[in-house]
Amino acid sequence: MKWLPRGYGGQRSSPDEIKRDGWLRQSLLAVSLDDQRLTWVERELIKQLGEKLYGKRPHSKEMR
Repeated sequence: MKWLPRGYGGQRSSPDEIKRDGWLRQSLLAVSLDDQRLTWVERELIKQLGEKLYGKRPHSKEMR
């Protein structure tokens, strides 16, 4: 049987492709504080937004 259900087989999307698709189709933004493409100011803005929406993260380990 060569037929596969949708989502099986073929090529997997990379994490960046999934993030891009989420942004373009659903206005969802997934950003890592470790993303080296961001400046310090951009990372701080994202951190502040995350803390405002979801609360502070445990400070057991600094992410930078």
